Amino acid sequence: MTSSATHLIRLARWGVTLARRRALVGIENDPNAPAALRRLVRLARLATLTGRRGTPDYAGAFRAIGPAAIKLGQSLATRPDLVGEEAANNLLSLQDSLPPVPFAEIKAAIESSFGQPLENLFAEIDPVPVGAASIAQVHKGVTTDGRTVAIKVLRPGIREKFARDITTYEWAAAHLEAMGGGEAERLRPRLTIANFKRWTNSELDLRREAASASELAEQMAGVPGYRIPGIDWDRTNGRVLTIEWIDGIKISRVDELRARGHDFAQLSERLVISFLTQAISAGFFHADMHQGNLFVEDDGTIVAIDFGIMGRIDRRARQWLAEILYGLTTGNYQRVAEIHFEAQYVPSYHSVGEFATALRAVGEPMRGKPVKELSVGQMLDGLFAITRDFDMQTQPHLLLLQKTMVMVEGIATQLNPDINMWDTAAPYVREWIRDELGPEAALADRLKTDAETLFRLPGLIRRLEEKYPPKGGAPETPPLPEVRLITDKREGRGWFGYVVAGLAGAGAVWGALAAGWIG
Repeated sequence: MTSSATHLIRLARWGVTLARRRALVGIENDPNAPAALRRLVRLARLATLTGRRGTPDYAGAFRAIGPAAIKLGQSLATRPDLVGEEAANNLLSLQDSLPPVPFAEIKAAIESSFGQPLENLFAEIDPVPVGAASIAQVHKGVTTDGRTVAIKVLRPGIREKFARDITTYEWAAAHLEAMGGGEAERLRPRLTIANFKRWTNSELDLRREAASASELAEQMAGVPGYRIPGIDWDRTNGRVLTIEWIDGIKISRVDELRARGHDFAQLSERLVISFLTQAISAGFFHADMHQGNLFVEDDGTIVAIDFGIMGRIDRRARQWLAEILYGLTTGNYQRVAEIHFEAQYVPSYHSVGEFATALRAVGEPMRGKPVKELSVGQMLDGLFAITRDFDMQTQPHLLLLQKTMVMVEGIATQLNPDINMWDTAAPYVREWIRDELGPEAALADRLKTDAETLFRLPGLIRRLEEKYPPKGGAPETPPLPEVRLITDKREGRGWFGYVVAGLAGAGAVWGALAAGWIG
């Protein structure tokens, strides 16, 4: 177990890095932050001789701290309620890229993980990586059977580095909550770090990434214009992932896409619908849909890569989400408010009507306008102000969804500045609600539930018979008189009582002998 002194040393080192880039000034100025935390960050700033004035460099600070901090910074980019709007916007620019590991180390890692020479697996590998991120780097290669593939290899020692840093994040989050205050309880930093740990552990096992890609491919098989590359399972393990090579144009290269004659309005709509299909219909979505992970093939098909971060939403939460989205698009703020209370996102002591009015204040300025005329920052700021006013606790299971929605909106806007996200989403969401929440769906759910209950009855009866077996052929035992044993503990009498009783009995026998009553 890591000692508190070790955690403090790490936090002090990271704090100095953050303070030098003025990344702690926001906490120092935040009246909602615990007073003890504000004093600590002020001390860190003074120790580095850094003034309050100047532009904070949040992304640069997290990049300087290391790989785990880069991933944490990207996660915090979706939490303006936790880090502030300015910090969240800056962290959105945090690129997950590091200098590549020498190819000799990559080759050794591949050979040790498979237990055989590299030549047995690949006929050719380009030693210059096509990408180097905080967790892994990717090389282009050709298999021994002639297929062109992308080979993703974990950085040597990266699992140990992440495990070390995350233990300190957990320690810091626990102490932050212990500092007290309703704000710390509402934002739940410990739960945020727990989810971050779960996400990164998934990323650090490339077999799970391969499984996620395979599952998403099955879910999206019927969606035209969107696909997932195939996995080479024979050349994939926990530290190496081999996947189909994609010959396409990155979706961020707008000029190249335009030169190829792609329809940007169609691409943006396809991107939004594919995301909604994953999140609302399947409940399993690609949660790292930034521009570097999306390609466009010649026929306009969007191909996604990098499935280390995936999100899941259960069916009930998807129903709530769909109704919330549809209510916002149609202006039915009363229903949106009711859903928040049904889902227990808002404590019951608040007023549904007041919450609906607060939602209207945020939603009305957005309706009917293209994204280019909206300030996403102002919208989020308004929504997070509502969460604070109505004591809404953070919902960590929806953080990945929020992060992905921001990414999808940004890419769709770049492709088509005139896109209206509400109008694009409304028909899909309306159809899904009709199929999943309409009368036919309700009847189907009831029949399914009742049938499942009926099929469980035989097993329930068998378990009851095991607990209460039928009578056998022998006659029942007649009632027998109760005999109190000497070892029984009577109320108010322990072993001392038995000793006294024994002595009294022995005295009585001795007296009888002395009197000649017993011969």
